[in-house]
Amino acid sequence: MQKLDNIRSLIIDMDGVLWHGDRPQAGLTEFFHTLRRLKLPFVLATNNAGMTANQYVEKLAAMGVEVALQEILTSGMATALYLSKRYIPAQTRVYVIGGPGARQPLQDLGFTLTGPYQTGPEEGAHLVVCGLDKELSWDKLATATLNIRAGAAFVGTNGDTSLPTERGVTHGNGAILAALHAATGVQAVIVGKPEPIIYQQAMELLNADPAATIAIGDRLDTDILGAVRAGIRSLLVLSGVSAEADLAGLDYAPDWILPDIRDVTRVLQAL
Repeated sequence: MQKLDNIRSLIIDMDGVLWHGDRPQAGLTEFFHTLRRLKLPFVLATNNAGMTANQYVEKLAAMGVEVALQEILTSGMATALYLSKRYIPAQTRVYVIGGPGARQPLQDLGFTLTGPYQTGPEEGAHLVVCGLDKELSWDKLATATLNIRAGAAFVGTNGDTSLPTERGVTHGNGAILAALHAATGVQAVIVGKPEPIIYQQAMELLNADPAATIAIGDRLDTDILGAVRAGIRSLLVLSGVSAEADLAGLDYAPDWILPDIRDVTRVLQAL
């Protein structure tokens, strides 16, 4: 693999890279201390739309790491921004499956959120947005299904079928999308990784040169493939979902592979 050099900005995944659920990865505080000491700008870009940027700042603070709101970009935030450039928020109703991380960014940009079983031309949704929802219910799936069948556009914050947690790997938002696809026959438009959208938005926030930007992630099918599609280099850590053996048969690959963020820290400290 090529030498790790020409790094001026980082786009870093969170689940599986920085923590598993509420359990921080070993070396977390030293990793961020090194980024600050080297004055390496970064955006923490996650496919997980379950929490707001404020909640992620609070979660990191509880783990001993201070980050600013502008250093967080969730797939919920990316979805709201993506949709705001394609629809007039003040004239658009949205039904959301998901937590505050999916709902709040849409409200902040002026979209109107609809409630359970609001359907039809007068009060139904123009868009159905689906993000990770730990309080998923029959009524939520039914409302989304009814709106999609009535013609609402179907958008997924991300397509991750699995999610690493402190209890092990469980189902992700892609599993919910699959259920709605089965119920409606409609495939969701995906905003999060592996689509390049969230990486492009992160580079805009950083005012970054793609040639000097590196994405760090734990999933080949989202973090690494998304980086390839965005035209930036990538580093796979083996602390989350993907293993080195998973590279077999793929037509893409990360530029570097390291065990975890402790090793990333050591490499950065040696630059």
